[in-house]
Amino acid sequence: MTPDPLNWVLGALNAARQASSDYDLNPEIILPEGRKLRAAGVLVPVIQTGGEAHVILTKRSSALKHHPGQIAFPGGKQDLGDVDITATALREAHEEIGLDPANVEVLGHLPKHETVTGFDVTPVLARVTHPFVPRPEAGEVDEVFEVPLAHFLAPAHFRVEQRRWRGSWRRYYTVPFGPYYVWGATARILRTLADMARP
Repeated sequence: MTPDPLNWVLGALNAARQASSDYDLNPEIILPEGRKLRAAGVLVPVIQTGGEAHVILTKRSSALKHHPGQIAFPGGKQDLGDVDITATALREAHEEIGLDPANVEVLGHLPKHETVTGFDVTPVLARVTHPFVPRPEAGEVDEVFEVPLAHFLAPAHFRVEQRRWRGSWRRYYTVPFGPYYVWGATARILRTLADMARP
C-alpha cells in the first residue's frame, strides 16, 4: 500500500517552524519595524480522489481588481464576526467554492505567511471527509480544480523565478502543474508543506 503523503505532513505539524514571507527570497529588502498586517486565513483542503490525496485550489476571476486570474487557496481576510482564524478559512471556503464546514476535518495550522500586500496569512490544513461538488462563487472564482498532493511535496517541482516589482527585481517560488501557473504566496505556502514532509 502506498503511504498517504498527508501523514508525512501531519507528523511535522506540531514542530516549531519559522513563519514565511513573500520576502524570503529577497533578503535585500528591509521590512519596516512596527508595520501593520491584516489577519487572513486560507484553507488548504486535501481530498481523497481515486485513492490519492489531492489539494483543492481555485483560479481567481480574471475580472477581479486584486490578483486576477491567479491560483489561490480559498480564503480571505478575517472579519469581526469570525471567532478565530480557522473560522475565517472555513467561511471563505464555503463562500468561494461551496465547501460545507461540516464536511471538513481541521488538522492544524501551517506556519504563517506574510504577503507583500500586508496580510498575515494563516494556512489551515484540513481534510475534506466526503466527496463534494464545487460551487465557484460568481465573480470571484473562475475555476476549482485538484492537484495531486504528491506533486506539491516534491521539492524538485519548485522553481525560483523573478520579475520587476516597484522598480526592482523580486524573486519568488513557482510550482507549475499542467496549464496552471502556481506562484507567489500560494507557491511559498506549498513549499513550506513540501519542507515539512521531508524526513
